[in-house]
Amino acid sequence: MELLEILGYAGALMIGLVLGLIGGGGSILTVPVMVYLLALNPVTATAYSLFVVGSASLVGAGKNLQKGLVGFKTALAFAIPAVLSVYSTRRFIVPAIPEEIISFNGFTLTRDIGIMLFFAILMLAASFSMIVDKEKLLASKPSQEEKKETNLALLIPLGLLTGLITGLVGAGGGFIIIPILVILAGLPMKKAVGTSLLIIAINSLLGFLGDLGHLKVDWLFLLAFTALSVIGIFLGVYLSKFVNGHKLKKAFGWFVLVMGIYIIYKELTL
Repeated sequence: MELLEILGYAGALMIGLVLGLIGGGGSILTVPVMVYLLALNPVTATAYSLFVVGSASLVGAGKNLQKGLVGFKTALAFAIPAVLSVYSTRRFIVPAIPEEIISFNGFTLTRDIGIMLFFAILMLAASFSMIVDKEKLLASKPSQEEKKETNLALLIPLGLLTGLITGLVGAGGGFIIIPILVILAGLPMKKAVGTSLLIIAINSLLGFLGDLGHLKVDWLFLLAFTALSVIGIFLGVYLSKFVNGHKLKKAFGWFVLVMGIYIIYKELTL
């Protein structure tokens, strides 16, 4: 086993560890680990990421379900359009993206580069959500009366948009979903986190089915990678008793920010 491959499997453990320690964010590393350490192409990496993220989120959702921190009605209202969107994206849109999208001034924007650049932009947005205190940011959310008018009208299109993003980059999008659940559905922060994990699990695992028709899956690798991530989650949950999760989340946010900038630089200077 080569060094990069060993680091890739170590990355799987770290993804779960971060998820367990700070309750989210670790899955944003899944695609970079698979592409840059395990040498998978971005289309395959984003597909595999959906399975890993979905499995990890299912574990987290189960834990929150035991604590009564999952809003099923809200989850279904958001997840149904999101699932249709992510499945359609993986089944039809991603395979339809041409290998070469556009060429200019000697630079060719390929499908792989395009996916990684879009993913890097998503990483920058995710890093912002981790660096900024979400609870303070959402403290001025609308009142219940205001929310009732916009709730159903906006959850469906936002679910479709989130599904499109999830399908394109293979990331759960919790940093997008949580503010939506707090502002539009009026859920408390902890319940929004638990509900988002259920939505992410449904979106990612059912969205992954859209890849099965055109992608040959290495199940041995995928299950091993996922198992290491889940082990990391339980390890992270245990270690979270001894670590300041708030400070760690901000530090990890800065790390994701640097990674996002690095990916943009790497992809544009090939």
